[in-house]
Amino acid sequence: MIVEDDVTTCRELKELLDNSGYMAIILEDFENALEEILKNNPDLILLDINIPYINGQLLLKNLRANSNIPVIMVTSKNSESDEVLAISYGADDYITKPYNPNILLLRIGAVLKRVDVNTNIIYYKDLKINLQKGILNKDDKEVILTKNEMIIFSYLLNNQNRIVTRDELMTDLWNNEEYINDNALTVNISRLRAKLKDVGYPDCIVTRKKEGYILS
Repeated sequence: MIVEDDVTTCRELKELLDNSGYMAIILEDFENALEEILKNNPDLILLDINIPYINGQLLLKNLRANSNIPVIMVTSKNSESDEVLAISYGADDYITKPYNPNILLLRIGAVLKRVDVNTNIIYYKDLKINLQKGILNKDDKEVILTKNEMIIFSYLLNNQNRIVTRDELMTDLWNNEEYINDNALTVNISRLRAKLKDVGYPDCIVTRKKEGYILS
């Protein structure tokens, strides 16, 4: 989410982000900025200090009382005091205008990677996977996997687009101290498929007869 009141800057940022594989949205209701941010729940916020109704630093302070959404401060101010204040209020990074677009993209990538590593988050297409909690999220849908289902899905994901044999899956489950037989593996695959179907991926696990499975 771009929180910036300069229309030209917003358009430039949105074009840059959209062209770089992100889905960028622009905050338009500055009077209810905090409510709009929490309602949209973005993965990251680019926040300018000088915005209408409430300055960016105070908005960040209020946001931190409600959420840990990553924030990169984007501002025309270039002083250590602004940087220190932004970081003290909970900004994850800080960049000044005029900024190098490539540097901005690198910083965005670094913040998102740092957050994902800390929360054990990985992605399959537009499906968000919390490895630690065994939860799949897509839009407003949430599906909880059992431990065995999560182990199987993780192994298929790590070996995406190649055939994974049943023996490999059984071995991986064994290595994770999950002891299931061949019939139980079939049942777990079936349940995993049903749960993936619930979040919009009905045919992503393909059976290759006498060979195994492939996650496409």
